[in-house]
Amino acid sequence: MTAEPSQDNAPGTGQPAPAPGSDPATLKALAHPLRLKILRQLAVTGPATSTALAEVLGENTGTLSYHLRRLERAGLVEDDPDHAAGGRERWWRKVPDVDLRRPQRAALASPAREALDELDRLRMEDDIELAYRRLQERSGEEGWASNGSRSTLHLTQEELRQFHHAYLELLRRFPRNATDAKPGARPMAVRWFAVPLDDNSPEGPSHPA
Repeated sequence: MTAEPSQDNAPGTGQPAPAPGSDPATLKALAHPLRLKILRQLAVTGPATSTALAEVLGENTGTLSYHLRRLERAGLVEDDPDHAAGGRERWWRKVPDVDLRRPQRAALASPAREALDELDRLRMEDDIELAYRRLQERSGEEGWASNGSRSTLHLTQEELRQFHHAYLELLRRFPRNATDAKPGARPMAVRWFAVPLDDNSPEGPSHPA
């Protein structure tokens, strides 16, 4: 969740239609550090049992099962269809192509705002950790973490939305799941965010004389 993209209107209402995955219940399910780790692990390695996830994440199986059920109720994980039902353990996978757009904060009620703020905080901590990890990876010889880009753009809000949608279209061009990956592929954390560099003055940025 990064920018707040424009959304299509709900039929007959003239109001923005809620993006899938941005409702308050989903926000509350996501705003937990262990659940974010579960989703990350499933994204990296593909389907897994609660026992396997518990071992990797250093938790007990009962705790993992509880949080997996919370994620299931939020529509974020599901039974893996490649493992037959009725086995000794359930195999879980991330629900493919869930649209987790960041909702408009001002449109949320207080509990949902709190959940969104906590989710933003957890994701920022994770992104900071990834930034340090990138520095370590760059010392290697394979060059997996050598690509990146930084720039300063002067954009209107509409241009920023267009940039965001162009980024989402670019993501869709490449495989995103472990099961779709080509031989030799590695799971890569890909991020983009934009931050205003001025003081947000209604008169616009000041310029030196």
